Amino acid sequence: RLRSCRRRYSEVAVKVGEEGRGALCSSEARSTRPKKSRSAHGTTSVPAGGRRARANGATRRQRCPRRVTTATMRAFLVALFYAGAAGYRAPAARPRRGPRPPTMVLERARPDVSDKTGFVGLPGLRVQGLDGVNQMKLESDYLRHPLVEDLADMETISISHDSYNLLKFHGSYQQDDREKRKKGAEKAWQFMLRLKVPSGECPGPLYLVLDDLCERFGQRDLRMTTRQAFQIHGISKANLKHVIRTIMEAGSTTIGGCGDINRNVMAPPVPMVEGAPPAYRRVGAIAAICAELFVPQTEAFSEIWCDGDKLASVQYWKRHLVDAVTGGGTPTVENFAKADELRVDAKMQEWMRAPDGHGVVLDHPVEPIYGDIYLPRKFKIGVTVEGDNSIDVFINDIGIVVKEDLSGANVYVGGGLGRTHGKETTFARAASPLGFFTDEELVPALKAVVAAQRDHGNREVRANARLKYLVHTLGQDAFRALVESYLGRPITPVAELKEWRYSDWMGWHAAGDGTLFVGINCEQGRVRDYADGGPQWRAFLRACVTEVGADFILSPTQSIVVTNVAPDHRATVERLMAEHRILPIEAVDPLTRLSMACPALPLCGLAVTEAERLMPTMITRVRAVMDHLGLLDEEVMMRMTGCPNGCGRPYMAELGFVGDGKASYQLYVGGSPVLTRVGFEYKERCKTKTIEHSLEPLFAMWRDERLDESEAFGDFAARVGQPALAAFAADYVCTSAVAK
Repeated sequence: RLRSCRRRYSEVAVKVGEEGRGALCSSEARSTRPKKSRSAHGTTSVPAGGRRARANGATRRQRCPRRVTTATMRAFLVALFYAGAAGYRAPAARPRRGPRPPTMVLERARPDVSDKTGFVGLPGLRVQGLDGVNQMKLESDYLRHPLVEDLADMETISISHDSYNLLKFHGSYQQDDREKRKKGAEKAWQFMLRLKVPSGECPGPLYLVLDDLCERFGQRDLRMTTRQAFQIHGISKANLKHVIRTIMEAGSTTIGGCGDINRNVMAPPVPMVEGAPPAYRRVGAIAAICAELFVPQTEAFSEIWCDGDKLASVQYWKRHLVDAVTGGGTPTVENFAKADELRVDAKMQEWMRAPDGHGVVLDHPVEPIYGDIYLPRKFKIGVTVEGDNSIDVFINDIGIVVKEDLSGANVYVGGGLGRTHGKETTFARAASPLGFFTDEELVPALKAVVAAQRDHGNREVRANARLKYLVHTLGQDAFRALVESYLGRPITPVAELKEWRYSDWMGWHAAGDGTLFVGINCEQGRVRDYADGGPQWRAFLRACVTEVGADFILSPTQSIVVTNVAPDHRATVERLMAEHRILPIEAVDPLTRLSMACPALPLCGLAVTEAERLMPTMITRVRAVMDHLGLLDEEVMMRMTGCPNGCGRPYMAELGFVGDGKASYQLYVGGSPVLTRVGFEYKERCKTKTIEHSLEPLFAMWRDERLDESEAFGDFAARVGQPALAAFAADYVCTSAVAK
C-alpha cells in the first residue's frame, strides 16, 4: 500500500507542478493583493478603501488565470501523508537527568516463572525496564532529589512532576483546587498531608495539635480516611515544612502515609489496652510490628523536614511492641518513655535485618528491605481477629487474621481495588489465602512476601504493579511456592476460622480496663464545624480532650471512636454530643451508618465526578426509593468513589457507585455484607439525575425474589447474577419519583 502511495504521490506531484505553473501570479498581480485593514472588529480582508470603494469602481485584483483543482490538491495531500508515513522514524527519546541503566537486574535469581508472569525470566535474563516513576526513585538518592531543590524554590507555589511523585513518600500530595482555577492564571496549588496512624490510634494531645494546624495552615477541617488516618488539606508550600515538623514533634509522622512503601496499617477500631481480649491485644502488637518493620531507613525525612535534628518526641504506637519485646505488658501513652522506645527500636532493627530465608534481606547500605527502588507500587497491610471483618481485611496486599486461641494467624495476599476504566487488565481483587503462621514464623513470612513483590512485581507497567497482579498471574499455588523459596521451607495451609461478621464498633462498649469507649458516626469522615445548624465536630472532639481526657481511634469507615472515658464521664460525653449536634448512633439512618465515600472533587486530581459531597443526597434518594417499595427497615451497604481507583472501597460493597463521567456512575452490586468478596459491574453510565430508574428495578427484584427476608441485597445480587438483574430491569416500569 505504501509503495502504491509513493507512485501516486509522484504522479500527483507532476500534475500539480504543471497546473501550478499557470497558477503562479505575476508580480503585478501580487502587488494588488488586498492590504489588511484594522476595524473595530479586528483585522479584515477587505481591500484598502473598503466595500464602499469597491462598489464605486475600485479596481479588483487580477485573478490567476489557472488554479489547482480541489480534487487534485486533496489527492496530493493524501499521497504526501502516506509517503511521509512510509519514511517515518520515531524521534530519539528525551534524555533524562542522570545516568539511566538499560535494565533493572533483580537482586537475586528465583525459580523460573517466566511462562506465567511475562516480566521475569531465566537466570541471567531476569531483567525489567523501569517506568518513569521507578527511574525517578532510582535517581533520587533515597527520596531526596529533586524534592530538596523544589522545596527551596520559594518563588513558585508548586513543585515539579518528579518531586510530586517523590513527595508521596514523605506523606504529602500536591493538589489543585479545581473550583479556584482562573482562566490564564496558575492553578491553585496546595498540599495535602496524610498522617501515619497505625491501628487508627490518635491520642488526645495529638488531636489538639492537628486541630490547631488545620485552623492556622489548612482549610479549617480534617479528613478521616478509609485507612484510619487523618488528612490535612489546604497547606501552602511555604508552610509545609513547619507543619510536618510540628506533627513529628507531637509524636506522629507522615512517613508511610503515601508512596511505594508500606502504608498505614489497619486494625479494628477498639482500644488494645490491658484487660482487652487477648486476641485484640495481639492484633495491636502485630499492627505495630508491621508499621515499624517496613519503615524506610533513609535519613531523607529528618534531613528535609527537621534539618537533621533527632527529635525528643516518642512515637506512641510503638508502646504496643513493649509486651512483644520485654514481656512487660502494654503501657499507656503517658507511661511510654523514650528509653522504652529505644529498646523497641533496637529490637525492630534486629528483626528487620535478620537474614531470614534466602534473599529476603538485601546486603544494602541504606534499605535492607526495600533496596534502591523501593516497592513497585503502594503496599497495604491489615490485621484483625478471626470473625471480625471491620477492616475489610481482604482488600489488603497482606491481610493477617489472628486466631482467638492465639495459636497463630492466617495470612492472605494479593488484595486490592484500584482499576482503570476500559482496561480489562486492571481489576479489583480479594486477597487469596497464603498460609498459617505461628508467632515465631510470622515476621519472616511477612518479609518474604514483601521481598517477592520487591523482586518480581511489575516495574514496567505501573497500572499492573500491585501485588494482586503478581498473585493473579502466577496463580495462588505458584505464588505460595515463590514465597516458600524465599523462606526456605514449606508453608502450612490456612487454619479454619470462625464465621465472618461485620462490626463498625459504633455505640458504647466496655474497654476491659475499667474505661468505656463510644463509636460515633461522622458522615463521610469530614471533621468540620459546620455552619447553619450542622454538627460541630472539631469543637466536640476538642472538648472531649479538654473536659474528659479522651483519646480517639479512627474507624475503617471514616467514623471515630472516643476512648479512655471513665464511667462517670459517660454523661459528660453525651452532653457534649447534644451541645455540638452530634447524633448518637441510634438516631443515624442505617444507610448513612454503612455508607462511605472518598473526597473526590474539588481536590483529587483523579476524580471525574463527585463522591463525598454527593453521598448525603444519594443516601436520601436511595432511602426514598426503598421506602416507595416498602423496604422501610432494610439495610444496604453503599459506597461511592469519584473515579475507578476505589479509595472508598465500592467494589466490596453491596451497592457501589464508581464515577465514570460527569454526574455519571458505574453501578457495582453483589459485594458481601460481611466484606468477603468483590462485587460485579451491573450497569455503566448511570446518570445522577435519573439514578432512581437504575436502582428501583434492583430493589424491586430483591424484594420479590429473595429466598427469605434474611437474604441481604448483596447476597441476592451475587446469587442471581448480572444477566438476570438486567433482564428483570428491561421489563420493569419504574414508578419512583425522580428527585429534583
